[in-house]
Amino acid sequence: QVQLVESGGGLVQAGGSLTLSCVASGRTVSNYAMGWFRQAPGKERAFVAAITWSGGTLYYSDSVKGRFTISRDNAKNTVYLHMISLKTGDTAVYYCGAATILARVGAHYPYWGQGNQVTGSS
Repeated sequence: QVQLVESGGGLVQAGGSLTLSCVASGRTVSNYAMGWFRQAPGKERAFVAAITWSGGTLYYSDSVKGRFTISRDNAKNTVYLHMISLKTGDTAVYYCGAATILARVGAHYPYWGQGNQVTGSS
């Protein structure tokens, strides 16, 4: 089992920045790819970004490319999502997930955190 706990969400003005953290515990988490997804009200959970266990390969959705950066610190069992130039359209509950392969599809992630609200205000 892998347990994931997110933190760092909140309310931020449009154009502002925020960093989410996801701390993992349980199995050797450094062997897992990690991803961030988000779910806006009334919408399905959508892929945001993912990173391999080594940090050598990164995936981003087109909607966040150039504004969001995913990174990880395996010594701290933590993955980050640094967000800049936030928009009201980025408002959602953000989830981190752990998977055995790097993937953009949520079905590949057996482990999820509890979610963290990010709200971009105009």
